[in-house]
Amino acid sequence: MDTLAQSLNAGAIAPEAAILVALIACLLADLAGERTAARFVPPFTYLGLGTSLVLLALQWNQPAAPSFFGSFLADNLAVAFRAVVATSTLLSLLISWRYVERAGTPVGEYASILLAATIGAMLLCGATDLVSIFVALETLSVSSYLLSGYMKRDARSSEAALKYLLVGSAAAAVFLYGTSLLYGVSGGSTDLASITEALTATGVAPLSALALVFVLATVAFKISAVPFHQWTPDVYEGSPTPVVAFLSVGSKAAGFALALRLLVGCFSAFEAQWQLLFTVLAVLSMTLGNVVALAQTSMKRMLAYSSIGQAGFVMIGLVCGTQEGFSAMVLYMAAYLFMNLGAFACITLFSLRTGSDRISDYAGLYQKDPLITLALSLCLLSLGGIPPMLGFFGKIYLFFAGWADGQYLLVVVGLLTSVISIYYYISVIKMMVVKEPQEASDVVKSYPAITWVQPGLQPLRAALLVCLAVTAIGGVLSNPLFTWSNQAVEGTPLLQSLISQGPSVPPA
Repeated sequence: MDTLAQSLNAGAIAPEAAILVALIACLLADLAGERTAARFVPPFTYLGLGTSLVLLALQWNQPAAPSFFGSFLADNLAVAFRAVVATSTLLSLLISWRYVERAGTPVGEYASILLAATIGAMLLCGATDLVSIFVALETLSVSSYLLSGYMKRDARSSEAALKYLLVGSAAAAVFLYGTSLLYGVSGGSTDLASITEALTATGVAPLSALALVFVLATVAFKISAVPFHQWTPDVYEGSPTPVVAFLSVGSKAAGFALALRLLVGCFSAFEAQWQLLFTVLAVLSMTLGNVVALAQTSMKRMLAYSSIGQAGFVMIGLVCGTQEGFSAMVLYMAAYLFMNLGAFACITLFSLRTGSDRISDYAGLYQKDPLITLALSLCLLSLGGIPPMLGFFGKIYLFFAGWADGQYLLVVVGLLTSVISIYYYISVIKMMVVKEPQEASDVVKSYPAITWVQPGLQPLRAALLVCLAVTAIGGVLSNPLFTWSNQAVEGTPLLQSLISQGPSVPPA
């Protein structure tokens, strides 16, 4: 009985269990009526996600014991990425309430689907078995399809959901085919450790190489890497803005966690091959994402291409294969959480007041809404890597790790494309700040008067202020964040057994 309890170790997924309880409570509140749901659903979600974050904090730096017969591992890496996912959901929900209320859709149903996507993403961060990976991946994917098309009366939202469903289904089929090859190569095992041993023993065989290609395609799809990015701009533009905020951070964080589990761990025998492929993907993502963003007229499409470029930056740390590279990945995802969600909070608030998403409609905004202008400007500057914002230190750590590992091409391309990204970010800031009063857009001229006590906007403004504070101050105080990201890698036995030693990143 004790052996069975140790094998199950249900405490490892206690954070997910807390979110599941909140999900059920939201569904019950929704059944009680829309008025009851509007009153009780937000507290239920805050309580569930807050409890989950506390439980994750209690798991930090604890021994990494396998649970559920080896299909899940709550090591520091999983805890770090699950914390990023849970925090992104909490901030996305704070952004969502007024948006969902304005759309007239059931708030309990919306919160339940978003919490289901969160559970799938968090389980994916620690899954160590092909079956558990696929179940978690599909839980996240199906929930994301529903969220993308949640605004049923909006034709763009339905179109975005359909495109996402078709491309995502193809990616799921490709992943299943790749895992079936891994199952055959390993002699009938779905455990990643057993598959790793089998691939190491057989070496670079044709079937194993084909499985690598299929798995890599699935990972590239989840992180929106070129050329598997085609769904991203349309889905970002058509989906509800708070949903895009979650997809841009929570789903991407789960994708990078999956990349570390599968590619760095399972395909360690193919390190040279997948690093070469990811080098190509990183260069293409940084280049295409940032160059195409220059021509966008929609804020959401611009941030969609920006997210493609940001994925290219994070891939620099993945390609390095060093402790510094992995630590920089974790740090940058945490930084990206706040600066990107801060930008989406501003876009949501502007959209609620004007109904517009066009960049040109932001002209002269500083005259009517200084808070949105300041917050959006700082978040965009941080995404561009301007000091002393948090994004600057995140990119410095990534570039330092890449240079120390000899990834000169990636670092040079990253620096050049960062300069390009600064141009289109500053173009938006110029649109908001530099325009004279008579040059303000018609949307800004008719901008409604700001009422700070307006019901329903307090959660959105709270999320905005939190993101703004962390983005602006986090760069100067980035040393605790860097220590946290280092511990995430040092407390992960899988990565420590594979890391090649190199020079350490200087403290902030």
